[in-house]
Amino acid sequence: MTLSDFLGALKDNPYFGAGFGLVGVGTAIAVARRYGRKWIRVERTREKQMVDLHTGTPWESVTFTALGRDRQIFFNILQEARELALKQEEGRTVMYTALGAEWRPFGFPRRRRPLSSVVLENGVAEKIVDDVKEFISNPKWYTDRGIPYRRGYLLYGPPGCGKSSFITALAGDLGYSICLMSLSDRSLSDDRLNHLLSVAPQQSIILLEDVDAAFVSRDLLPTENPVAYQGMGRLTFSGLLNALDGVASSEARIVFMTTNLIERLDPALIRPGRVDLKQHVGYCTHYQLAQMFRRFYPLESAANGERFAERALAVHSELSAAQVQGHFMLYKMDPIGSIDNVAKIKE
Repeated sequence: MTLSDFLGALKDNPYFGAGFGLVGVGTAIAVARRYGRKWIRVERTREKQMVDLHTGTPWESVTFTALGRDRQIFFNILQEARELALKQEEGRTVMYTALGAEWRPFGFPRRRRPLSSVVLENGVAEKIVDDVKEFISNPKWYTDRGIPYRRGYLLYGPPGCGKSSFITALAGDLGYSICLMSLSDRSLSDDRLNHLLSVAPQQSIILLEDVDAAFVSRDLLPTENPVAYQGMGRLTFSGLLNALDGVASSEARIVFMTTNLIERLDPALIRPGRVDLKQHVGYCTHYQLAQMFRRFYPLESAANGERFAERALAVHSELSAAQVQGHFMLYKMDPIGSIDNVAKIKE
C-alpha cells in the first residue's frame, strides 16, 4: 500500500479522527508518497479483540517500513507531523471534555476570541487578567513559601452576562486550552474527578460551570434529609473539596467556577485556597452599554453610545450582555435604529 492509499484509508477512520489523528501523522504523510526520496511501506492492522472502552473503537497498529538503516526518517516524519498539527492550532483555543479517565478534544479548535470582545464593568477584566498573569509568572514565590501552586476563581451573577465568554477570551489571550467539566454528570465519582484534575493538559484552564446546579449549600437543605447533599451523581461534596485541594502540580493549574446563584454555594467550597478571587459579573451598567455600542458601531460617535446607554437604562433596569448583543444583531447596519428601538430589547 502506498502512502497515498493509506491516507485515503485513514480519512474515514474514527480512531484517527478523534484521537491519534491529533498528533498530525495523517497530515504529514499526505505529502509523503516518497518521503525523503525513500519509499515507505505502511501496514495497518486492526485488533479484533481489543477496543477503546470509552468509544468502542477498535485499536489499530500502524507499521512503517523503509529500506536502509537510517531510522531518522521516521523521527523526521513525526516531527513534521507535530509541527503541522501545532500550526493548525495557532491562533485557536482547544476545548477539552472529560471522557472516561482522560481529556479528549471537543470539536475543532476555536478561533481565539479577543478580550476586547467581552465588555465587563470598567476595570473588572483587567483585575482578573492581571491576577492570572501574576500567578502564572511567579511559581517560585509559591514553592519558596511551601504554598500549593494553584489558583481558583469564581465568577457569579445572572445568566447571559459574560462569565463563560470572558473565560474563553482569557484562555485565548493566554494561549491556554479549556478543560470543560460538568459536576452534574451522573457518571462523575470522587476518584474520577480527582484523577481528571490531576491529568489535565498543561497550560489549560479547568472550567466548572454552574456549580450551584450540582450542590446546594447545607444551610438551604432540610436537616432531616442530609443525604440530598451528596449531589446528583456519585460525586460527593467532600470529594469535590478534596479534589480542589489536591490540584497542586509543578505546572500552573487554574480553576474557574461559574454560578448564577452564589447564595446556594456552601461557604466551604468558596473559601480562600479553593477560591482565591470572587468576582460578580452582573447586568450591564452604563459604561458597558456605551462600550458595547461603540464596539458594534465603531464609526459612530461616543455621544451616540452614551445616548444608547441612557435610553436603555431608562427603559430596562436589568439587561444582560447577551440581550444587548442580540439587539445589536437585529440592527447590524442601523446604529440609529438600535437606539430608537431600544425598548424592544427584551422582546
